[in-house]
Amino acid sequence: MTLKEIYKNLNLDFVNQENIVIEAINNLKDATSKELSFLENPKYIEQLKNTKALAVLISSEHQNHIPAGTTAIVVDKPYLSFAILTKHFQKPLLLTNENEAIIGTDSVILKNTYLGQNTKIGNNTKILSGVSIGDNVSIGDNCIIHPNVVIYNDTQIGDNVTIHSNTVIGCDGFGYAHTNEGEHIKIYHNGNVRIEDEVEIGSNVSVDRAVFSSTIIKKGTKIDNLVQIAHNVEIGEYSIIVSQTGISGSTILGRNVVMGGQSGTSGHLSIAAFTTIAARTGVTKTLKKAAVYAGFPAVEHNIWLKTKATISKLTKQNNKGKK
Repeated sequence: MTLKEIYKNLNLDFVNQENIVIEAINNLKDATSKELSFLENPKYIEQLKNTKALAVLISSEHQNHIPAGTTAIVVDKPYLSFAILTKHFQKPLLLTNENEAIIGTDSVILKNTYLGQNTKIGNNTKILSGVSIGDNVSIGDNCIIHPNVVIYNDTQIGDNVTIHSNTVIGCDGFGYAHTNEGEHIKIYHNGNVRIEDEVEIGSNVSVDRAVFSSTIIKKGTKIDNLVQIAHNVEIGEYSIIVSQTGISGSTILGRNVVMGGQSGTSGHLSIAAFTTIAARTGVTKTLKKAAVYAGFPAVEHNIWLKTKATISKLTKQNNKGKK
């Protein structure tokens, strides 16, 4: 889109003398000199100061932090304006007149499967019945994709990966901005999912594509059934994610993190490598120390046990007093 078109879509008066073309939307950290970004949360002010973005959607209170060479597009609600524009930058749902899928040596593709255009399947990989694979997908060697798995466009899957039935890889994340009238404006996700080697994913798992860049599941990770992994999450090497866990957007797990059943995280936080999150624990802030955590909000397990013991003792004393 041109800068003029962006101003028009946001109902702003176009005051810039040059009608510059913007190729994509990206985050402040990774945006190039041909891309648009935005700042909503002041915690990213330092990234704003160092951004290479051509233009940034920003509120008037923060526009003095815009670096030289970057155009400030001043709006009341940068996140809402960003959401409005994502629709105009979304990738096409279906490719046309592209290359047919390339299938490697000794790979088996059963009937009733769909392979998108520009897709590549490695050697000795098995794609079972009912699988749907979108455009621009790459799947490595020695993989097994079980029945009824759906793999959306642009997904990248390494070698020796197993994905069990009814799992969905690469759908849009759950992202909406909200108007003053309470309407929900969809944020279109233009990133992808990247799954590294030796990963196994259980059945009925959802792994959302990134808004920008990639949702990443790193080498050797094992994911149980019924797990939700949101957009732009990064799961470190050899982590274990147990059933009914939910990991919110932009959460980063270090290597060998274990998340027990029905545990969950808030978004935009990180968990230190070799940390264990006990079952039903709620992680609400960054955990910098490798330890075992439990409870809601998450605290170190020994503290949680002492707290529970104290509450139990006080409850018993209170009940005796009533008698």
